[in-house]
Amino acid sequence: MPQLRIDDHITRIAREDWNALLAQSAQPTPFMRHEYLQALIDSGSATADSGWAPLMLSLREGERLLAACAAWIKTHSYGEYVFDWAWADAYQRHGLDYYPKLVVAVPFTPVPGSRLLALDADSRALLLQGLQSIASQQDFSSIHLLFGDEADQAAARSLGWLARSGVQFHWQASGHADFTAYLASMQRDKRKKIQQEQRRVREAGVEFEVRHGTQITQADWDFFHQCYRLTYRAHHSTPYLNRDFFARMAAAMPAHWLMFVAKRGGERVACSLIALDPLQRAAFGRYWGCVEHIPQLHFDACYYQPLAWCMANGYERFEGGAQGEHKMARGLMPVATHSSHWLAHPDFRNAVGEFLEREGRAMEHYIDDLAAHAPFKV
Repeated sequence: MPQLRIDDHITRIAREDWNALLAQSAQPTPFMRHEYLQALIDSGSATADSGWAPLMLSLREGERLLAACAAWIKTHSYGEYVFDWAWADAYQRHGLDYYPKLVVAVPFTPVPGSRLLALDADSRALLLQGLQSIASQQDFSSIHLLFGDEADQAAARSLGWLARSGVQFHWQASGHADFTAYLASMQRDKRKKIQQEQRRVREAGVEFEVRHGTQITQADWDFFHQCYRLTYRAHHSTPYLNRDFFARMAAAMPAHWLMFVAKRGGERVACSLIALDPLQRAAFGRYWGCVEHIPQLHFDACYYQPLAWCMANGYERFEGGAQGEHKMARGLMPVATHSSHWLAHPDFRNAVGEFLEREGRAMEHYIDDLAAHAPFKV
């Protein structure tokens, strides 16, 4: 008989067992690797003190790992990228506590992928049922499974969870030999705009250096983190990830990181960090920052340079991150994202369900409308 175990740290689950389960999932990403999640916790980036208390579930039959997931006890809704602030406000106005809640997600990482790692559908369903039992026993208001894959969504639907959709913008390879050929496939006005933006960057004297894996030095990581902090400061916010987290990434997962360093006159002025999944041939735009403002540099560092690299290196997908219609003008097209939600309070569940039905229909129309405005030649 399978047994559900609850732990407060991912190290209670063997790395090789977790990663083997992830490798068998329909949509694995580097962000669900044992090393990535452990770095989030051990660096202090995702802990109870930051409002992300780890709750690691594993389903076992004897010593065999059947299923596992990373859940987090949340005391706020920051760092999730699926916004439920209005739900929290409604609870508060009715004298109810919305927090703590449970979130099944990768903290600070809005990348779609497998969340419920399981050998089969039955094990996945048992994992979800275990989450519901925990939520009921500990009086959590809700459970939120964010950016899950199709199997995750199907398991949640079968248990009556509410479905929510969103949109991101991704590039998919379509046979272009290089970035020049890619630009040639675009409508004239879109192509000219990108060429003008890149020309302004060149005229400012900026050149790019590309570093991959162990080519990224400690000094590079230090400069990147300086840029990363400055970006948050410019938005009057606090960075989610600390320098120790990135040091752990450099040590434990070097092959999964690509850095574009922008230099002018030999001095570093900006940096963008891209995550890589070599097996899936996918790249993920993650972070960017600069020490001085140079017009159009953001677009070049975050989109044009990574896209050119993907084409040159046989990568098939580039995910530009959360939100941003402006990405369509660069050839990143709308893709639906999905989350699943369980609310303990029946009246609020019904109200949220009605809202999500309306929101879902509007999102479908929105994505269809966006797709009709593709930047490519017909």
